[in-house]
Formats: sequence, structure tokens, C-alpha cells
Amino acid sequence: MGVEYDGSRFCGWQIQPAGCSAQNALERALAEIAGAPVSTVCAGRTDAGVHALAQVVHFDTGAQRPDMAWVRGTNALLPPALAVTWSREVAQDFHARYSALTRCYRYLLLNHPVRPAADQARVGWFHAPLDLERMQRAARLLAGEHDFSAFRSAECQARTPVRTLARLDVERRGDYVVFDFCANAFLHHMVRNIVGCLVYVGKGKHPPEWMGEVLAGRDRTRAAPTFEAAGLYLARVVYDPKWGLPDAPRAAFISVMA
Repeated sequence: MGVEYDGSRFCGWQIQPAGCSAQNALERALAEIAGAPVSTVCAGRTDAGVHALAQVVHFDTGAQRPDMAWVRGTNALLPPALAVTWSREVAQDFHARYSALTRCYRYLLLNHPVRPAADQARVGWFHAPLDLERMQRAARLLAGEHDFSAFRSAECQARTPVRTLARLDVERRGDYVVFDFCANAFLHHMVRNIVGCLVYVGKGKHPPEWMGEVLAGRDRTRAAPTFEAAGLYLARVVYDPKWGLPDAPRAAFISVMA
């Protein structure tokens, strides 16, 4: 299944005892459609406040339902901030997490003296002017395969801090700065920690070369604080074409906003 959600309405993706997560809500609805409990696996767990336009989940079930029943039927039982966008039956060896080749995130940052109101849960915000060229120079230092220990949270449970960052683009679109990240996988808080460091460079606190020093130092305490979750979107998950899955998010929000 493809799933999109407004992360500000949930306490993150992962199941919580209080039942407040996106996964809690999805599994409750799926269980009604399947007529039995359903356990889902996602492509990438998101934190509270982080949005998804193209989350992918899989689950095993003996229930036989048309694809559109899994979509429309489930959506009829979901809260407005969560929706199934597509459904496909796949082979037993497919895995939403381990079959994923690339994950892409987008961070939307409003760079304006006045804080957002209507979009306060959907964009990050920084009040002082940011130098785009400096941020782009710093971003280039992170491309490729590296040990990203300096950008992982203390709670990160990944077995290795080594990741391959295939894309890190920084663009300005009007009052917005748009950060696009694509990698084989991400560490916990990795994107938000990198955004925080790029903002430090953009506002002139450090030169672009500082980013390379932080990366090489592998010390989280040398990097900037974790940036807010509001502007972060899981924008795309790429799989081998053999699975026959849609490859682009249905939602147009990020292209309209930015």
C-alpha cells in the first residue's frame, strides 16, 4: 500500500501503547476490512510531526479483497489526516523496508522574518536571511558514502552509521528553501540534523568547510541542534520495477508550496 499522512496529527508512525500513531490508526482500519488483526511493515518509520506523501507498507493477510476495497474501504475508516493512496498484491518475498532501493525526503523551510501561521505544522521556519550558495557548497561535502555518526541521534538503533547519500540539493523558491535528500537509508534524525547544520552555514555562523569537518569528526556534539520536524516529508520510496509499484507520490502539496 501507498500511504500519506499529516504527521502533526500523530505521535509518529510506529505503534504506541496509547494508540496515537499512524500505524495504530492504519492497522485498526485494515483489521476491519480484513476481518482479522493486521500487522504492517513500513518503508521508513517517521517521527512525530514528520509527514509522508509516499510511505509504503506491506502486510500479510488471507483476506481476498479487490485493490480498490483496500483503498476506499480502509479510507472510510481512517481519520482525515491519513489516507491509503494505492494498493497492490505482491509476491511473498517483497518487503516494504528491505526491498526499498532508495528513500527520498524533502524539507520545506520558510525563510522569512515572520513566522508561519496557516502552514505552521507543514513547514520549518528560520527568520534571518540564508545564503543559498554557502549552503549548496556545504551540502556537496556530504555526497557519497560516509560515516554519518555526527548526524545521528543518541536513540538511533541502526547497526551501522554508514550511509550513501546520493542526492542533497538545496534550492530557493521564493521565500522557501527546499532541501531534497535521497539515500539508500537514513539514520534517526539524520535529515533534520543536516538541515540544522546547513542553516548554521547559511546564516554565517560557520563557513561551508565546517560541514566537512563535522562529518569527519563523527561527533554529534559538534553539529547543530536537531531542526524542527514540521517541514519534513517522506517524499518517495524507490523499488525495483519488477514489483510493479507506483514510483511517485500522489499528493501535490510539496510542488504547490515550493
